[in-house]
Formats: sequence, structure tokens, C-alpha cells
Amino acid sequence: MAVIKVGDLNIGYRERGKGEPIVFLHGVGSDKELWDKQVAHFSDSRRAVAIDYPGYGESDLSDRDLGREEIARYVLEALEQLEINAAHVVGLSMGGVVALEIVCREAARIMSLTLADTFAKHHDAKAILERAHKALETMSMREFAEARMSAVLSPHAPKEIRREAIENMARIDKRSYQWAARAVWTGDYLAELSNIAVPTLVVVGEYDQLTPLSLAHQLRSGIRGASLEVIPDAGHISNLENPAGFNKVLEAFISATGKV
Repeated sequence: MAVIKVGDLNIGYRERGKGEPIVFLHGVGSDKELWDKQVAHFSDSRRAVAIDYPGYGESDLSDRDLGREEIARYVLEALEQLEINAAHVVGLSMGGVVALEIVCREAARIMSLTLADTFAKHHDAKAILERAHKALETMSMREFAEARMSAVLSPHAPKEIRREAIENMARIDKRSYQWAARAVWTGDYLAELSNIAVPTLVVVGEYDQLTPLSLAHQLRSGIRGASLEVIPDAGHISNLENPAGFNKVLEAFISATGKV
């Protein structure tokens, strides 16, 4: 178990490799382990780091509900503790929203920005949040995860991928999931997109139902110079369902932004 002390909490992280840092931020229904195939791939030529938010994975539970700004601050302070002054930042789903908060707050810390299966503002946020909170009134996290997979994964996701995604979500503390869901789904960065001036890649799974292609187009059109890639044969967790495709487009993008 690798943890660092950030303020009042121990924050979990996974790290491999040396060189330019690339930092991976997970979604609301997963933890840093969902980035294992990316950490393994990118650590061949870079310093690859995946971080757990408070209340997730190996991080301590927070004794209070956290908002996007506080989550971003924990991530930034964790990077400071790891002596990472600037990094390529890759955020999926909630991780993308946290990455948007970071780039709006401290753009100098971002060498490049990858926004995967995420949004600037979600048109159906209120309904998604209400359905999740209602379901969790009676369901365990495992039951919720099992019910959620039809929306999270592509229709033809292999059984082992489905099992991995369920096990990862089932481990999440229910209260942490509830405040994290509220933090992510209520995000609105539409007015900030035109101010983003770092190299940006937008990625979306071909079968992503939760954050579909229309939201990816909104990000791409709002951020000057941003590019868009669709990951085939993948749903909302595109890095898990098609890691080879995800790694290929991310590698090409990051390599084009500067030296390896």
C-alpha cells in the first residue's frame, strides 16, 4: 500500500517509471486500480501515477462531504508531496471534471489535458443524480454496481471486464460515492472552456451512454485547438474496455505535445 499524507488524510496512489509525469484521475464509480493497464504501458517511458480521491481505494475516508474544489486541492497537494510540479493529466468521467477544475485553478501545473468520457456540463445531471441517490437508499454498493453496468459498459463487454468493474465499484464507501456523485454531476465548466490554453485531447467510448459523443463534441468545440478521438468497442470506461485503443491515441497525443 502506497499512501502520502495530504492535510488530514492519507491519500493512496500507484506509481511506476521515470521521466515526464503522467497523472491518471479515476471516475466516481472506480478507483486508481482501473488505470492499471495505463500505468503499466506509460511507465515504460514516463513516470506514471494514479491517485485515489479521499474516500476511495487506499485513501482515508473524509469526515465531511467534499466538493470539486476540495477534491482538486487534495490531488494538487498529493502531486506536490510527490514532487510533481507539472504533469500530463488524464481524467476519466469524474476525473475529467476534476481535471477541468485543476486546469481552471492552476493551468501551469498541466502539461497536457486529456478529458475521457466526461463533460463540461451534463444536460441530464439532475435526473442521473436523483436516480443514483434513490437507488442507494435501498441497495448495497454491490447491488448498485451490478444494476449500473448496463449503462456503464458496452453491450458486448467481456464477462471479466464486467466483473472487474463491478468489484471495483462495490468496494467504494457508500457515503463517499454519494458526495462524490453530487460533486461531479453538478459541475458546470462551459464558461471556462474558452480560457483553456493547454494542449487538449477529448476521448469518448463508441458506446458511452452516460457521457455520449455529443458531450465530447461540446468539449472539443469549446476548447481552442482540442482534438477528439472515439475509442471503438468501448463504453463509458473506455480505458478498461479497450486499453490498447485508449493507450494508442493517448500515446500519440502526448508524444506530439513535447519531448518524451
